[in-house]
Amino acid sequence: MINYRPLAEKEIATLTVYGCSAENWKEVKVASDFSPAFLQNVHFSGKVFLGTYQKIFELAGGVKKHSGIFNCQLHNCTIENDVFIDKIHNYIANYTIGEGSYIENVNILLVDGETTFGNGVKVPVMNEGGGREIPIFDQLSAPLAYILTLYRHRPVLIHNLQKMIDDYAQKQKSSTGSIGKNVKIVNCGSLKNVRIGDFAIIEGASLLENGTVNSNKQAPVVIGSGVKCNDFILCSGVSVTDSTLVSRCFIGQGCIMGKHYSALDSLFFSNCQGMHGEATAIFAGPYTVSHHKSTLLIAGMFSFLNAGSGSNQSNHMYKLGPIHQGICERGSKTTSDSYLLWPAKIGAFTLVMGRHYKHSDTSDLPFSYLIENATDSFLVPGVNLRSVGTIRDAQKWPKRDNRKDSKKLDPINFNLLSPYSIFKMMKGVEVLKNLQKIAGETTDMYTYQNCNIKNSSLNKGLELYNIAINKFLGNSLISRLVDNDFKNIQDIRARLKPDSEKGLGEWIDLSGLIAPKRVIDELLNSIEQDIFRLDEIQSEFEEMHNQYYNYEWTWAKDKLENYWRKSIVELTIDDLIETVELWKNSVVKLDQLIYSDAKKEFDLNSKTGFGVDGNEEQKHQDFESVRGCFESNPFVLEVLNHIKIKTELGSELIQRFKNSKV
Repeated sequence: MINYRPLAEKEIATLTVYGCSAENWKEVKVASDFSPAFLQNVHFSGKVFLGTYQKIFELAGGVKKHSGIFNCQLHNCTIENDVFIDKIHNYIANYTIGEGSYIENVNILLVDGETTFGNGVKVPVMNEGGGREIPIFDQLSAPLAYILTLYRHRPVLIHNLQKMIDDYAQKQKSSTGSIGKNVKIVNCGSLKNVRIGDFAIIEGASLLENGTVNSNKQAPVVIGSGVKCNDFILCSGVSVTDSTLVSRCFIGQGCIMGKHYSALDSLFFSNCQGMHGEATAIFAGPYTVSHHKSTLLIAGMFSFLNAGSGSNQSNHMYKLGPIHQGICERGSKTTSDSYLLWPAKIGAFTLVMGRHYKHSDTSDLPFSYLIENATDSFLVPGVNLRSVGTIRDAQKWPKRDNRKDSKKLDPINFNLLSPYSIFKMMKGVEVLKNLQKIAGETTDMYTYQNCNIKNSSLNKGLELYNIAINKFLGNSLISRLVDNDFKNIQDIRARLKPDSEKGLGEWIDLSGLIAPKRVIDELLNSIEQDIFRLDEIQSEFEEMHNQYYNYEWTWAKDKLENYWRKSIVELTIDDLIETVELWKNSVVKLDQLIYSDAKKEFDLNSKTGFGVDGNEEQKHQDFESVRGCFESNPFVLEVLNHIKIKTELGSELIQRFKNSKV
C-alpha cells in the first residue's frame, strides 16, 4: 500500500522545467520517495497519484528504457511504482496502472462513465433470431453456458441464473479501469472501458472496447496487431492475433484466435482454435477447431470439433429468416467442402462428408460416417470406432491442453468411451435391431432419420457397437479389481460394491463435463430453489467431474448385472472369467481393426507422388525416408503394445480368479 503525499514546491518547479503542467497541482499526490527526474511533458488533470520510478526495462535488441512518464496527459489516474508510459497521443483517463507495466505509443486509453467491462453483455448464441441470449461474465464455464443455452424449457432456472450473473456484473461496474502488474501495451489504437489483468501483452491492437482481459502471471493473455475486440471477455492464456475480429464473444482459457479470424455473437470455451475462417452465433465447446479459409461455423453447438476447409452450415431456408440451429455432438469432424442444412443433429464422433440437406438426427448412432451419395445422405454406423483418426484425436486432446492457469473454469472429460457414449451405443443397437425387425434382416437398404443405411453397414455397426460396449464394461470391471488384493469371491464382491449410489440412468455431455442426468437435475432443482450461488454452482460441476469414476462404476455395475442376470452378491468366479475373456477378445479385435486401418496409410495408393523421377524401388525408398516404415511407426507400435499389455492383463486376472476359486 503506497502512502501518498502532496508535491513539494521544489518538485513542482522541477516538473515545470521538464515540460509538465497541471490544472491543479494540489490534486497531484505522490509516493513518499517520489522523484520528478523521470517525468517529462506530462499534463495532469483531475486526481492523479504517482509512485516511484526506478526500474530499467530491457527491450528486444538490448535497448534499455528507464521507467517514468513521458509525453502524455493523465486524467484521474493512479500510476503505481516502476511504470513506463510514453507517447500517448490523446490521453489516459480514469485508470489505475499496476506496478511494472510498460505502455508506449498508444492513441487513447480511457474509461468513459460507468462500465461492467463486458460482464453482462448478452450474446445471442445459436439462434440469430434471438431466444438464447447468454450473459457473459468472467467466470462463465462451459457446463453453465450449456444449461443457460439449452434449458429454456425451465424458465425459473434460467431466470435465477441470469439474475445471479446480472448481480455479478453490477458488482463489476466502475467508472475506473485497471491495468494489472507487468502489463505491456505498445503501438495500439483505442482502448476504451477495458479491464486488463496482470502480465498481459497487447501489441498493435487497433481497438479494444468494453471488455475484460483476464490475464495473470501463470497464463498471460496475448493480443496482437490489428485486433479489434468489442463487448468481450478474454480468459487466461488466450491468444488473439493477426487482425482477428471479435464482437460480443466470450473466449475461454487457452483459446487461440488468429490469421484474420472473425467471430461474432459466439462463445468459445477451453482450447478452441479459430484461424482464417468465420464464426457467427456458435456455441464452441472445448477443442472446437477451425483452421481454414472459407470455413464458416454458424448457429450451431460444437465440441471437440475439427472443421475441414470450406465446411459450412446454413441456418435459414429463405422463409422466416436465420432462425434454425444445429448440434454436432462431441468429437465430430467435417471434411473439406462439407455442408449441413440446419436444423440437424449429428451424433458424437461422427465424420461428415459431402452435402446434407435432409435435417438428419443421428445422435443415437455415434461413431458413424455421414456420407453424401447423389444428393442422398448415407449413414455408416459405428465405423469410426475402428478409425486411426478417432484414436489419435482422443490421445492428442489432453496433450494439447493450453490452460496454464491453476484455476480451470471448464471441467473436461477426455474419455472416448464413457457412460455417455456407451449409452448412445446401446440405444444405437436398439435402433438398428428395430430397423431389422421392421424391414427385415435381408433388406438391402434401410431408412433412418432421412438417412440411408446399407444392410452390410447395419450389421457391421451392430458388431462394432457390441465390441465397444463389451470393452467399456470390461474396462470398468477390471479397473475395480486389477490393483486389489482379493483372496476369494467374497473379497471380489466387496470390492465391486459401488462407492456411490449416483450414476444410474442416462448420462449427458455438458460441453466437456460428462455426468449422470439425475445428478445434473438435482443441481438444477436446487438452483430453481435459490439454494446455490454462482461460485457454488461451479464447485458442484467440479465435484461431478471429480466423482466421474465413482459414478461410472455405479452405472457399469448396473449394466453388468443386467448382462449376468444376477446381482453382485450372486456373482461367481465363472461369471468373472467369462466377462474378462469377452473383454480381452473385444479389446484385441478392436485394436486389430485399428491396426488394419493404420496399414492403409502405407499401401501403394499412399505412395503416389513419392519418388517422382525414379523407379518403384526409389518410390519406396523416398516414402520411407519421409514417412518411415509401417512396422516402426510409433502409433502402430503403440497399438501392438496395447494388444500385448491388455492380453497379458486379462490372462493374469483370469488366473487370479482361478486361484481364488480354490
